[in-house]
Amino acid sequence: MTKSIFISLPVADVAAATAFYEAIGCTREPLFSNDGAASMIWSDAVTFNLLGHDLYRTLTPKPPGDAKTSSAALFALSFDTRDAVDAFAAAAIAAGGREVHGAEDIGFMYSRGVEDPDGNGFGPMWIDRDAAVAAMHQNQSAA
Repeated sequence: MTKSIFISLPVADVAAATAFYEAIGCTREPLFSNDGAASMIWSDAVTFNLLGHDLYRTLTPKPPGDAKTSSAALFALSFDTRDAVDAFAAAAIAAGGREVHGAEDIGFMYSRGVEDPDGNGFGPMWIDRDAAVAAMHQNQSAA
């Protein structure tokens, strides 16, 4: 059985959010998209469901949060190279997103921080797992 994750995000403007998510590499799934929602496929395993506030309210008794003023979740997205991390961040910013922090490079891991136009936070990142494991073992040996 293939495991997938579907992340439902409340958005103020479905069309604007759709354009943003297309700009960062998602593909709109027309079968599950309309004026009130857009199903945006990131990968075989991850789909972002962009839901207008009215539709979002049908899924939960809680009001949609305002990700511009508070945070409920951050999404780390892995990439194969540092350049791909930078390209994702550049595309997000060019499409109306906001840079939260520039490049953070700790050798075995490289990341950026961006938000979509609604304030949802993304951390595109690259990690060299072998170097990360070696660094952890070195730190444990030094302790």
